[in-house]
Amino acid sequence: MTDAVVRSLKAGDEVLISGTVYTARDMAHKRLCEAINTGQQLPFPLKGAIIYFCGPTPAPPGRPIGAAGPTTSSRMDPFSPTLIAAGLKAMLGKGYRNQQVRDALKKYCAVHLSTLGGAGALLAKRIKSAEIIAYDDLGPEAIRRLEVVDFPAIVAYDSFGSSVYK
Repeated sequence: MTDAVVRSLKAGDEVLISGTVYTARDMAHKRLCEAINTGQQLPFPLKGAIIYFCGPTPAPPGRPIGAAGPTTSSRMDPFSPTLIAAGLKAMLGKGYRNQQVRDALKKYCAVHLSTLGGAGALLAKRIKSAEIIAYDDLGPEAIRRLEVVDFPAIVAYDSFGSSVYK
């Protein structure tokens, strides 16, 4: 995602995401922030990236991934400002974000997207491939590179400070 794309998105817009998305939850976020803070190389480029707060279930036969529903976004609040400052452009989850995250979205031109909680099996149908790329010791919380087509989301917090929750 580019700044121009981010600035074109307004709270309440419905979007369909196609392309590369990375999964990461609490422990992976902690490791990413530790890597940033100690100058280590990250397992994927954050600049322009989208992180999906998701810990999918194992893939059934013939599918690239199991159920892949969103995790509660506020669990990533302690880590998100650091990742946004490092170039992350969008996060995808469900629920509210704290003031520090909302301030970082405005300062660094990023957005938070929400998708359907409780619909992990349905959302998995939009994921065409999934590959663990880092922290495989975390099991379901390992970082995966997903290729998605028409993955549905709503702009929950835009880069101008507006929110669907107001």
